[in-house]
Amino acid sequence: MNKLLPLAIAALLSGCSLVPEYFRPAPPAPAQWPEKVDAGKTAMPADWRGYFADPALQALIAAALEHNRDMAIAVARVEEARTLAGLARADRFPRVDVGVQQQAAQAPADLSAARRETVTRRYDANLGVVAFELDFWGRVASLDAAARASFLASEYAREAFRLSLIAEVASAWYALAEFDERLALAEATVVSREESRRLIEKRRDVGLAGDMDFYAADGAWAAARAEAANLARQRAAAANALRLLVGADVAVLPAPTWGKLPEIAVGLPADVLLRRPDVLAAEQKLIAANANVGAARAAFLPKIVLTATAGTASAALSGLFGAGSGAWSFVPLLKWPLFDAGHSEASVDLAEARKHVAVAEYEKAIQQAFREVADLLAARRYYAEQAVALERAVAAQTERLKRVEARHHAGVSSYLELLDAQREHFAARQAALAARRAEAAAGAWLFKALGGA
Repeated sequence: MNKLLPLAIAALLSGCSLVPEYFRPAPPAPAQWPEKVDAGKTAMPADWRGYFADPALQALIAAALEHNRDMAIAVARVEEARTLAGLARADRFPRVDVGVQQQAAQAPADLSAARRETVTRRYDANLGVVAFELDFWGRVASLDAAARASFLASEYAREAFRLSLIAEVASAWYALAEFDERLALAEATVVSREESRRLIEKRRDVGLAGDMDFYAADGAWAAARAEAANLARQRAAAANALRLLVGADVAVLPAPTWGKLPEIAVGLPADVLLRRPDVLAAEQKLIAANANVGAARAAFLPKIVLTATAGTASAALSGLFGAGSGAWSFVPLLKWPLFDAGHSEASVDLAEARKHVAVAEYEKAIQQAFREVADLLAARRYYAEQAVALERAVAAQTERLKRVEARHHAGVSSYLELLDAQREHFAARQAALAARRAEAAAGAWLFKALGGA
């Protein structure tokens, strides 16, 4: 109490609000990105459809934004916060009620001056304002500001989830495209190795091949079947994950394609990070915490509450609106807390502590956002380089496989050499598809990390 007494006296003398002035903390992030950014790239499209151009993918994203259950929860929470903000704002205005009442009482004879039983009645009709607080110190205004900031935080949180949902759907789409191609490659490999096994079995029957070649071919065929089954399982899981994100009944998903995502210009960290909805949500929570400090401080100061009514009153219902029946009451109440066992002071300390937490969470949100953008910039660059290198490896393994096959058919090389070439060619193609999907997914998540549209 002692440490806030000078503050209370100063507020009484000046009549000012006790809400501390809000200053946005300086972003705790480097001024430049770790990765070199090309300034000549295109700006972020005005809408996500300008970034994800595939019509089938656009249809899935639109369905997810409409039907995803987590999205529905986020929208409902925004409406909840909007209603709470409306309730807080309504407290800044007086509430006027219309009241009509009857009061009837009976007194026994021994309590009556006339020594007989009496019945008294009173009828009232009035307009009244009940317990309206005059907000001299900004307590109610602070609560209103805190509720509004909380509502805006929920709005930004919904927008952050919307961007995450768009990126998740796109990433799941690219994963499905990868599994489609990998599964097709595995199934073709199963057919090829089954044919090789059949031919070697025939050659063994006529003495042109040994058991070692047959067992190697049989094992390679079985391994290819196992890999195809594994990829089919993963493909089914990827399809189910995409259906869950979409939220609607999508029995048959359209055949996914890769497409090419645009190269987006990335501004300075201070410009990019401060417009991300998750960072804006953290800032609104900080603004709400700052306003709650003012509301807690105002609890030390006197509170003026007004109750007033005006209307008519009569002992008989027929005379309720007759001449001379006017009645009014005015009850101002001044309350100044003297002793509450430290409750008010503890409330201020709690509000200050929550503000410090909100500052730290805001700064942490900026640092996490910086890392996310930096990671994705690096991922998109290096995944692209990796994909190019792996495509070159695929080309080399394809040429090697052709030559080994020719040597094998000419009887110059063994089947084990051919099998080794087939395995490395298969592995190179699988790795190239995985890198291609990772590059596309990094582009999808970069859209979200840059604040989307």
